[in-house]
Amino acid sequence: MASELGRTPLVRYGLTETGLNVSHTLAAPRPGSVGIPLPGVLARIWAESALAPPGEDGEIQVRGPHVFHGYSGHPSATAESFTPDGWFRTGDIGRLDPATGDLVIRGRIKEMIITGGLNVYPREVEAVLEEHPSVAEAAVAGVPHPHWGEQVTAWVTLRPGHDFDEAALIAHARAALAGYKTPKRVHLLPALPRTPLGKLQRTALTEPPS
Repeated sequence: MASELGRTPLVRYGLTETGLNVSHTLAAPRPGSVGIPLPGVLARIWAESALAPPGEDGEIQVRGPHVFHGYSGHPSATAESFTPDGWFRTGDIGRLDPATGDLVIRGRIKEMIITGGLNVYPREVEAVLEEHPSVAEAAVAGVPHPHWGEQVTAWVTLRPGHDFDEAALIAHARAALAGYKTPKRVHLLPALPRTPLGKLQRTALTEPPS
């Protein structure tokens, strides 16, 4: 990508409620991460009731003078967005690289699939599917399942000149992912559903009629 753009992209992570929180360093950007906290920003990875050990997943929480004070006219939403000790809950799942302290984003809490009691992050599965030469874009979500709770399911769009082969895509994913993360079904779409701002609408992903 650096050769195509003429320079190495500078990756940063932020939210509307906080502005920018984390950034790659110019001197040593680490692929796969979003970098380290900017000056004045405190960040932590919180797992249930304690700090997550380095290298393990948890919610990304931040605090500092850049964080907003709350949603105007919505005190209940404000209360839900902050921990009792004053940290803003981003709703994003991440982990810290034990060797460097760089932050790696794993997914959104609301988008996480729980299948058979195990957690699956849609973006991890999507990235594997998009490595297949026939796939232009992939979207993954959980659909209700009577036994597993949710079933990992994928929707893809194709690159020009390629045919859709569901079995081949499932086999491709199975070669790179644990069995419980592998999509049980893959469906073809002409385009993925997106908002006017271009964000993927997972709630609009539905299985075709049987």
